[in-house]
Amino acid sequence: MTTRVRFAPAPTGFLHVGSARSALYNWLYARSTGGELILRIEDTDAALRKPEFIDAIVKPLQTLGIDWDEGPYYQSQRKQFHVDAVEQLVADGFAYFCNLTREQSDALAAEAGLSSGYHGWSRDKGLPDSPDSVVRFRAPDEGEIVIDDIIRGEVRFGCRELEDFVIRRSDGSPTFLVANAVDDADMGITHVIRGEDLLNTTPKVMLLWDALDLGDKPEYAHLPLLV
Repeated sequence: MTTRVRFAPAPTGFLHVGSARSALYNWLYARSTGGELILRIEDTDAALRKPEFIDAIVKPLQTLGIDWDEGPYYQSQRKQFHVDAVEQLVADGFAYFCNLTREQSDALAAEAGLSSGYHGWSRDKGLPDSPDSVVRFRAPDEGEIVIDDIIRGEVRFGCRELEDFVIRRSDGSPTFLVANAVDDADMGITHVIRGEDLLNTTPKVMLLWDALDLGDKPEYAHLPLLV
């Protein structure tokens, strides 16, 4: 199997040192294994879809001599695939509509004597979609997600630690979590090398991967952050 590594930065207006280092590790791994490097821009947030933000990624990579074999692909151009995945998750009972704001959720938690945050308030209400609704993934109540990280070794996350996370915003746009799962599967990504600040998103992506029945997952390597 050909190694397919993806570097998938969000366009923030500049390429910081940590992202440049991640790009270098992705490039080195792809080249050392005779594989392919895929450049994908994570622009699911409409506010980040600016040409100058894209240039701030592409041009520094070119200056550093980091080339890629495919892309750049733009997640915003694959939105319909992500929307279809969210609709499938709702239809299959893995996700549901929720019309609570964070403030309302925190107020309910305070009334119930719970920690702030979302505690599944809308889980079994069968709410319809509405202009104010988000879609939340129904995280398992029991068990754990185990990540066999190439750098960090075995990392375990208890399912009880995960609140039902948002996979579609109230404006109808899917979040990067579902976009990553769908795009990694469609693009045949075999390895994901990125900063450890994204480690806590990995169990959520893995849950989505299983719920969507996307097949074999990529291998993950989370790099220590530069300080």
